[in-house]
Amino acid sequence: MTLRALRAFFMQEDLNFLLTNRVPRIALTRAMGRFSRIRNPWLCRASIAVWRLFTDLDLSDAAPVRYLSLHDCFTRELVPGARPFDPDPAVLASPSDGIVGECGRVVDGRVYQAKGYPYSIEELFGPTQDTRAFRDGCYVTLRLTSAMYHRFHAPHDCTIEHVTYLSGDTWNVNPIALARVERLFCRNERAVLRARLHAGGHPIALVPVAAILVASIRLRFLDLRLHLRYQGPDEIACKAPVAKGEELGGFEHGSTIIVFAPRGFEPCAGVEPGARIRAGRPLLHLPALP
Repeated sequence: MTLRALRAFFMQEDLNFLLTNRVPRIALTRAMGRFSRIRNPWLCRASIAVWRLFTDLDLSDAAPVRYLSLHDCFTRELVPGARPFDPDPAVLASPSDGIVGECGRVVDGRVYQAKGYPYSIEELFGPTQDTRAFRDGCYVTLRLTSAMYHRFHAPHDCTIEHVTYLSGDTWNVNPIALARVERLFCRNERAVLRARLHAGGHPIALVPVAAILVASIRLRFLDLRLHLRYQGPDEIACKAPVAKGEELGGFEHGSTIIVFAPRGFEPCAGVEPGARIRAGRPLLHLPALP
């Protein structure tokens, strides 16, 4: 069987859903977390070779390093300048690499994870959060595949004001699962990062959503790792100023980030479902100054 045929076999919709969701997801995610941290160069090289059989893993822009564990490769740094951030202050940049999923207007607090599968931002943000600023705003869903660069960055000069952690499940977040599991993002483990732009004082929110084999989100501006066994506070008030392009944190495999902005923000050219975008590229236009 050729490599292409092998990939096609595992991407059959029913089989893919079965293998990535109808399994003990949380137990498998914890096991993967332990396995990925085993520091053994031979095991790491073998694991990366297997990984490459099923993905388009490209390490050409990774900082030169000898990986000692699979975790090191998942959370890799890039060479300086690999992800330049658009300097235009009128542009909110993409916080991460990703494939654009559903995006567009928030209609009375409702958005979509896939066609015919709506969910409410109130449920996504959790019961403690006031979502009125985004009820008629806009959103962009960015799906990170396992082969992508897994760190995310500040989309603009802003101050992170609050973090809410919501523990949950670890459903796969690929299109096959999103078209079958209602309110999937609201079921999975996630964090809600509320921020305020220095330009115009506009509020924005980033919602990193974990998934199977991921379930660990590192927030570097707080020196905090959120994961399935996290026992710390679920509500974290903070005042962390960050510059556009500054690293905020990262996933430990691949997952999704949903970006929310209030009314007046508009998608940039090319930001549409299916588009591949890199961290730093234009994502949303800020409202014009009066």
